[in-house]
Amino acid sequence: MHIPDGYLSPQTYITSYVVCVPLFIYGIKKLKESLSEETIPFISTLTALSFLIMMINIPIPGGTSGHAIGTASIAILFNPWIAFVSISLVLLIQALLFGDGGITTWAVESISMGFVAGFVGYYAFNILKKVNYSVALFVSGWLSIVSASVVIAFVLGIQPYFFHDEQGKPLFFPFDLKITIPAIVGSHMIYFGVVEGIYTLLVVKFIEKIRSSFGKVKVNEG
Repeated sequence: MHIPDGYLSPQTYITSYVVCVPLFIYGIKKLKESLSEETIPFISTLTALSFLIMMINIPIPGGTSGHAIGTASIAILFNPWIAFVSISLVLLIQALLFGDGGITTWAVESISMGFVAGFVGYYAFNILKKVNYSVALFVSGWLSIVSASVVIAFVLGIQPYFFHDEQGKPLFFPFDLKITIPAIVGSHMIYFGVVEGIYTLLVVKFIEKIRSSFGKVKVNEG
């Protein structure tokens, strides 16, 4: 779901920055409120783990690939604002140092993989945990990455409709929603959503087992 520079029109990525930057600033404030000797090691470790799993791309039929993001686990263990900031910083480092995703597209990626995925995963977990805890963890991970893929597919898919030359040739990303929705959302529903669900389930349960050694770190209670 990393988008290279040149795939989005200036109208799209400038608007995304206008939306993302205030959210990011507020997220930094919420992050500072949560930092302590107990939480810093967990947040740092989970952020580094998200960085790692995003760098591991899994090929799928059709000549494309994808990866897990780890957003839901951070949102569930702490809160979605922390997840948003953590994932945004991961995406920024990947773009600056590794060319994985673009600078112009950073805000769109942060909104989708950080903000949307974080809040969807957080609220899905808090709604479903009353039914079955393990199922809630898996489904929240699955929904988080699928919801992020919907945003990416939509933003890419609308480019040919609005930004083309007089002959109708796309100026930026060339494929419309008829292609982006099944290709991006479909692959995340079938493949990467399952990976994200399993990842969320295992990571949250693992952190729960060791949290007593660190004091007050625990899964949010909604």
